[in-house]
Amino acid sequence: MKFSLFAHMERISSDEDQKQLYDEFVELCKIADKGGMHAVWTGEHHGMNFTISPNPMLNLVDIARQTTNVRLGTGTVIAPFWHPIRLAGEAAMTDIITEGRLDLGIARGAYSYEYERLVPDMDAWEAGQRMRELVPAVKALWKGNYAHEGEFHSFPKTTSSPKPIQADGPPIWIAARDPNSHEFAVQQGCNVQVTPLWNGEPEIADLMKKFNDACAKHSDLPRPKIMLLLHTYVGDSDEDSKQAAVELNRFYCYFGAWFMNKRDVDQGLIAPMSDEEIAAHPFYTPEAMERDLVIGTPEKVIERLKVYEALGYDEYSFWIDSSMPFERKKASLERFINDVMPAFA
Repeated sequence: MKFSLFAHMERISSDEDQKQLYDEFVELCKIADKGGMHAVWTGEHHGMNFTISPNPMLNLVDIARQTTNVRLGTGTVIAPFWHPIRLAGEAAMTDIITEGRLDLGIARGAYSYEYERLVPDMDAWEAGQRMRELVPAVKALWKGNYAHEGEFHSFPKTTSSPKPIQADGPPIWIAARDPNSHEFAVQQGCNVQVTPLWNGEPEIADLMKKFNDACAKHSDLPRPKIMLLLHTYVGDSDEDSKQAAVELNRFYCYFGAWFMNKRDVDQGLIAPMSDEEIAAHPFYTPEAMERDLVIGTPEKVIERLKVYEALGYDEYSFWIDSSMPFERKKASLERFINDVMPAFA
């Protein structure tokens, strides 16, 4: 099982300096590279200080100049916000600049806050259909001389300009949850990214079952890779780990507030959540975070990850977004590299 880092520039207060936050994001990516991680992933989001990344390929090009070995992945671009010609060309240019290190993760998106601003009146079903139209079109454009007549896009014969370095283009990863998404990925020859969010080990096993079922249904096709993305904190003690559970519980309360899209947003920020609001959440608690996320001392983290390796996951991505102070993120990542990863060598 390979290991990667999943990170964003995240901001929950107007007091936080954006340039400093970006520099800290880059520093985490450099630590991942020097520590022997397989890849760095970062996603796409718009108008949300909670997750700042308007075009992940800009970030990846910058990171490429400051790292040596890590693969550089979009985790993920949001399909409805891209025209196939534009995505094919920008991904190919990124692949050239990064010298063939790009992996292209694609999703339908999750936040209605973004949908209503970039593609008004679109729902999640339509977003999924747009993704299903986008992926094969991008792959065809990389081959060249491709004309498209679809539900959402139509264009005459076109070639991606430029074309990517990697043969057949960068590996494509599909963010999948339901069985149809898993089947779509397998049929398209794409790898799969899954995240159980806060739902714990039953969801982790179920997502692997859906992937295995899709592979079995299309047994004539090559089996793609599957990556598990999960919030992770490696503590220096049980007390430190419990503090991380409190911090990640707060993070998920903010995540849920953005997802529900009911709070006022001012200057890209939602109003700070009170301790009372966080304590009153119906299912987020620090105890649940410690149970369902990967939080603990190195020995406990290794034990959890061995379970996921045995299930068949090819890659485990350390999701570091947490609104924690940078030094806590850095220390946790370094403990993961130094004390956890060697157990899987």
